[in-house]
Amino acid sequence: MKKIILLIIILAPIILFAQKPDTRADRKAERKARVKELQKRAAEGEIVFARQTAFGIKLSTDGYGGFIELGRMKTIRRTNLYWLELGERKHAKEEKLSKLASNPFISNNPFVYGKINNFYYAKLGFGQQLTLGSKNNKNGVAVSLIYGGGFSAGLLKPYYIEIKDPATNQFRDIRYSDTTRTLFLDPSVIQGSSGFGKGWKDLQFVPGAHVRSALRFDYGRYNELLSAIEIGLNAEFYSKKMPQMVDNKEKRFFFNAYVALTFGRRK
Repeated sequence: MKKIILLIIILAPIILFAQKPDTRADRKAERKARVKELQKRAAEGEIVFARQTAFGIKLSTDGYGGFIELGRMKTIRRTNLYWLELGERKHAKEEKLSKLASNPFISNNPFVYGKINNFYYAKLGFGQQLTLGSKNNKNGVAVSLIYGGGFSAGLLKPYYIEIKDPATNQFRDIRYSDTTRTLFLDPSVIQGSSGFGKGWKDLQFVPGAHVRSALRFDYGRYNELLSAIEIGLNAEFYSKKMPQMVDNKEKRFFFNAYVALTFGRRK
């Protein structure tokens, strides 16, 4: 019995060592297999990368913007995306005027009659890019589905106009309020807008959230370069109503369609 126990003690480490996999060799083999698979996919027209950096411009049905986007590839078909977007929302009834019928001698900056605030936004988001179809060749088009959402900051900058006050015959800048409403909407005293620089000290911050979904068509000739057109839908919701124009309904929820041109690099 003692001999059997002694034999087990001697042989046990040998058996365990023989059964223990060579993890370093296995990991190396797995990496080689993965590299070969990626090379094969790339040769077949798949877009293969570790990370991508992109920027673009966006035109929407209610404004415009620009964005920076970072991507980290998770699988051959799926990429995590992180983005920062800045832009402005325009009201459907905004119209920039250089003169009025009742005051045809306006010589200062063009203005928007009845505008209360400039509505800017800043968005931080996270989402994914799902490849639906590869290029198949260098002249092909890769199609991807993009979806995600995140934080949205609404920024309301009061809109100032310059008027000639009939009571004092002096020029001054005013913003819309209950006390200035009559002068603010009197075409005969308006001289023009007060300019882009006016109103920043009165900026209001309104938190919100956004979601987006889009199709991206990547037509770039080389996989290292990202050149794409994106067509999508965007929705934003804010914690309070956003006043933009006098005597028009204020909204918390904004929904729009957009087209974006995207450029970047992959590594």
